[in-house]
Amino acid sequence: MLAKRIIPCLDVTGGRVVKGVNFLALQDAGDPVAVARRYEVQGADELVFLDITASHEGRDIMLEVVRQVAEVVFMPFTVGGGIRTLEDATALLQAGAEKVSINSAAVRTPELVTRIAGRFGRCATVVNIDPKRVWKDGEETWEVYISGGRVATGLEVVQWARRVEALGAGEIVLTVMDADGTRAGYDVEITRAVREAVSIPVVASGGAGGPEDIYEVLTAGKADAALAASIFHYGSYTVAEIKQYLADRSVAIRL
Repeated sequence: MLAKRIIPCLDVTGGRVVKGVNFLALQDAGDPVAVARRYEVQGADELVFLDITASHEGRDIMLEVVRQVAEVVFMPFTVGGGIRTLEDATALLQAGAEKVSINSAAVRTPELVTRIAGRFGRCATVVNIDPKRVWKDGEETWEVYISGGRVATGLEVVQWARRVEALGAGEIVLTVMDADGTRAGYDVEITRAVREAVSIPVVASGGAGGPEDIYEVLTAGKADAALAASIFHYGSYTVAEIKQYLADRSVAIRL
């Protein structure tokens, strides 16, 4: 059985780590290099760095910050935000990222997923999907949003997950907007539906309030990894504490 992964996420804007609720009301959470170093020491399995306003603002990702973070961590390091071309992805991988994550560009230019996978392999190609529960024609559905949660796409999340896998994605980071930053628990239903629809790993994101939430999404939600931010950034729990909680409950985890 493959070990489950615990992944802190650094949402970055203006050169600072931030965290909000439902993608809004952002609050400062520290310097990205210092925060990344802390998670390296705590034993995180991977790190995700997202420049959360790059796509919305139409600018390039902060390459220098990526380089600085890459210098202080030895764990796998995924970077996303503002990637629009193969050249953008190449620059990030050359700056020290092990994987690149695309979201808005995957919707607008689906062939970019295939180009990145063709050049660097599926293992380096991540698609971040941000779904939200919405009502259409009297029925609830899960719609994909882009541009930092500002733009609805009309895409249904399970169908989109299947398509990005077919395009060449090697992993999906699923950030459920309704749960993001609430600390009220992951959306286990959506996570499980996506995980059962694809054969590539799915990283659950959005809503971690404590170790019991992470346990639930890794077991009932069938996620391959759990991404969290608030509970780590503000000192509610350490990565080591979460891992020990999971190990005590027979979840395969790297201690």
